[in-house]
Amino acid sequence: MSDGTKSSDSDVPAGGLANISFGQLEYDRPTASQIYPVLKNAILKMDLEPGRLISEMEVGARFGASRTPVREAFAQLREADLITTRPSRGTFVTKLNLKRFLEAHFIREAIEIANVIKLCDVGLAPEFERELAELIVKQQSMVDQHSDLAFQALDDQFHLTLARATGFERVAGLLEREKMPLDRLRVLSLRNADHQLVLIEEHKRMLGTIVSRDKSEAIEATRIHLGSILNALSSLAKKHADYFDE
Repeated sequence: MSDGTKSSDSDVPAGGLANISFGQLEYDRPTASQIYPVLKNAILKMDLEPGRLISEMEVGARFGASRTPVREAFAQLREADLITTRPSRGTFVTKLNLKRFLEAHFIREAIEIANVIKLCDVGLAPEFERELAELIVKQQSMVDQHSDLAFQALDDQFHLTLARATGFERVAGLLEREKMPLDRLRVLSLRNADHQLVLIEEHKRMLGTIVSRDKSEAIEATRIHLGSILNALSSLAKKHADYFDE
């Protein structure tokens, strides 16, 4: 393993860890807490695709880390249901699961509708209105630049900003955690520029109805927006059948 990019696992497909930027470890910070977010983001962005074999030895070699912090990071990934270990076979990136996806969507919708109801009741502070409007403008520029991952990051930021605007400190973190099973599917759906433009218009409608404090319209706009991934589910499952559990 001279360059740290090869593993003794002969059935690891090309790409994977070799395409991920690991950066340099900061030795004054816990190593596991640096490894975990890199691997988590690689999985959520589909750089490490569902079903891929991933080994502790290979990750340790890429980071220049010992097995102990790598194992700790893997334990966190298992807890987040992003990897699974099969006895005598190895550790694999978890495949997309329809039931898990529908559960995450149910929870996300409940949180986000509660957010817009709260904001319609109390009003959206001007600083948050400006921030949300700026995010929509930035999303449009990412469509023009064909930057899908940057678009998704801004999409996430839009929804987390709405959560922060409620004034409840835990809501944004709860939303981010509970929607995690959806994120990989969203990567696939956001590779379509036409779909991105639809999402921007939906964000504009959501923001407009919240600003006007039209509660029923805000709820409807939010439901329609969040439901767009459900509409794409069938076609994505067919197009990427190898990414889904049988």
